[in-house]
Formats: sequence, C-alpha cells, structure tokens
Amino acid sequence: MSTVEATEARATPTAEKPELVPGAVLIPFILVTCCFALWGFANDITNPMVAAFQKIFLTGATEATWIQVAFYGGYGVMAFPAALFIRRFSYKAGILLGLGLYTIGGLLFIPASSIGEFYPFLMAYFVITCGLSFLETTANPYILSMGPAETATRRLNLAQAFNPVGSLIGMYAASQFILARLDARGREARELLPAQEFEAVKAADLEIVSQPYIMIGIVIAVLFLLIALMKMPNHKEAAKTDASLKAIFGRLLRSKKYVEGVVAQMLYVGAQIMCWTFIIHYGTEVFVAEGMMEKDAQVLSQQYNIAAMTIFCVSRFICTFLLKFIHPGTLLVYLAKGGVCLSLGTVLLGGQGGLYCLVGISACMSLMFPTIYGIALKDIDGDDAKLASAGLIMAIVGGTFLPMLQAGVIDNWNMGFVSAVEASFTLPLLCFVAIAVYGYRTAKIHDASPY
Repeated sequence: MSTVEATEARATPTAEKPELVPGAVLIPFILVTCCFALWGFANDITNPMVAAFQKIFLTGATEATWIQVAFYGGYGVMAFPAALFIRRFSYKAGILLGLGLYTIGGLLFIPASSIGEFYPFLMAYFVITCGLSFLETTANPYILSMGPAETATRRLNLAQAFNPVGSLIGMYAASQFILARLDARGREARELLPAQEFEAVKAADLEIVSQPYIMIGIVIAVLFLLIALMKMPNHKEAAKTDASLKAIFGRLLRSKKYVEGVVAQMLYVGAQIMCWTFIIHYGTEVFVAEGMMEKDAQVLSQQYNIAAMTIFCVSRFICTFLLKFIHPGTLLVYLAKGGVCLSLGTVLLGGQGGLYCLVGISACMSLMFPTIYGIALKDIDGDDAKLASAGLIMAIVGGTFLPMLQAGVIDNWNMGFVSAVEASFTLPLLCFVAIAVYGYRTAKIHDASPY
C-alpha cells in the first residue's frame, strides 16, 4: 500500500454504531421513562388489593377480582381512543392527558373511602387505567422514535427496565403501608363482629388502602407540570401510504407477525397478572397450613411477591443485555419454556417448593412485554405504528378475564390431588406455551434475520 493510500485509509471514518439514546433527546427520554416506573407502581400496588378487598368487604375471590377487571378494563376501552388522540395531536399531548387521568383516578380514592362501598373504588381504578392506557399507548412508540431504528427494541427494553422499579416500590407500599397496617382480624373474626364495629373496622382499613393512591396522585401531578413545561421532541411524519383508518387496519390485519403479537401480548399480560395477584393466595395457603395467622401469612406472601419483582427487575436488565447477541424471538422461546417448567412446578409441588417456582416465573416473564411489543411493531411506522401500538396496549385486557378465570378455578375447584389455588396456575402455564410458539414463529418464520 502506498503512503497516500495509507493516509486515505486512516482518514476514512469507520462506521459508527447507532446511538441508543441521542443526547438531544436525553432529558425527554428520562421524563417519559419515569412514566414507565409510575404505571408499574399502579399495577403492582393494585394486584395485592384483591386479597385486601376480599377481606375488607367479605367477598369471594371472584367478586374481589372485579378490581382487576376495572383496572385492566381501562386499557381495553381507551387504547384506540388514545391512538386516535395522539394521531390528531401529538405524543406530548397523549402523555399529558394520561398523567391527568392518572392524577384524577388517584384523588378519587378520597370520596371512595368516604363512601365506604366497593364500587366507587372500581370507578377510581378504572379512571387510573384510562390514564395508564393513554400513557402506554403513547410512551412505547414515543420511546421507539427517540433515536435510530436499529436500536429501537433495545431502547424500549431500557425504558421498560424501569417499569419493575416502580413495581417494586408499589409492592413495598402494598406490603408495608397497606397489608401490614390493616386490622389483624381475619375473615371469620370479622364476620362475627357487630354491624357497627364491623363498619368502623372497614372504614379504618379503607382509609389505609386509599392513602398511597392519593399520594401517588400528587406525585403524578408534579410530573405533569414538568412535562408540560419541557420542550419535547415532535415526531410527525408525512404519510407515505394511505392514512385512512380503514387502510391502516387493513395493513395491520394482513401482518401475521403483528396479529399474533397482539394475541401473545394478551396472554402474557394475563399470565403476569395471574402470577402476581394470586401469589398472595398461594403463599397464604402455604403459611396458614404451617400454623401462621392469616394476616401475617398475607404480609409474608407479599414479601415473596417483592422478591419475585426484584428477580424480574434484575432479569430484565440481564435480558436487555443478551438482546445484543440473541434474536428476540429466540430469547422469547427460552424464557417461555422456563415459564412452562416453573408453572408446572407451581401446580404439582405445592408448599414451599411450589412457592419458590412461582417466584421464579418472574425471571422468565421479565422481557416478554417489551420484546413482544418490539417484535410486533418492527417495520411498522407513522400512523400505522400509533394504531398498532394501541392494539398491543388494548391486549392488556388479558389482565381482566384471565385472572377472573383463575379466581373461578379457586372458588370452584374441588378435586383433591392438588388444591384449588395450585390448580389455578395451569392457566399461566398454557399462556407460556402459546408465547413460546409465537417466539418460535418470529425467529424461524416471520423474521429470520437478526434485529
């Protein structure tokens, strides 16, 4: 090589790796990522409330699970209106409306606690998740758009990694500020109380339940102001294809990877909510059988739930790193297979062994939501991406009917070889089987090339 050629070779810039988060949008990225943590808080302070309201209002598991129906039903109702809203206005407007509804829902716990009935709480939960639906429909594609397309899935996984941080805080608040402070009397003792004394106990417990939601409503209001005052990136693209709703839905329905992704997401969310809601019932059954008081058993079970979320959080960071080397569909298959095996242990082992398996499922679930989301949205952009995102957020409605089915198993199972609570975890097992199939089809059929 001549001297001139060597000089030119040294002067030729090497291909730069695409940035994960460009410096110009770092602050907006951080603010939007805070939203991921805050809806994680709402999700996971609420899951243990099924057991809490079951005791406070003396209901069965099925009736108490209406909390999850109201909570996750908001996603099903508001996802597409949220997509149409951000299509008409902007991502920033969608974030602000979501935060506003979240704030209102949290503050609705004030009148709900004063009324002292079950159904006003369902309304408060529903309003919160109408806000969360706007946030998730908006924040996920917003994060994907904040940088190069090559790093979009990793960027979303990074933002989603902070979701379990909020979830951990929510679980801790449920354990220490709600479950540990509720009146120690169990269901049978409460049923024997005179009406006036029962109402006094119920009112005190409902005030305890409401306080964290009211506080988070105030925190959300502060974040609302910060984002309202911040200049946020505005990703508006000129329409490259027919942007009519009919044409967009037609294109989405023709994408097998997207349609299957919506189904996989619905089953994943259902499995997640089932595992994190009914771990309280599972652990309480285990510890009461060992001679523990019901309240102490519930509080200890929530500690196992916190351990599960800690594992979930750590595993998400690890799996986000692994995505640099492993195709998302392939990693999804491995994680889903692990979920199947651990669910089987939860059903068949029972006792402490089954509880450990139930905790371990969270390691397998850690990357499923953002990975399914990223796979399903790959190669979809513009207005199509906004509505496609809404479909994936609407899939969170799986958190309504699947936990209700599990509660029905708990209330009605009467075969002796496994308990009703143990048998109910067959449902998450089946969900993980379907997710494994989607991961396989993604890696081998839909997208044979690496991301």
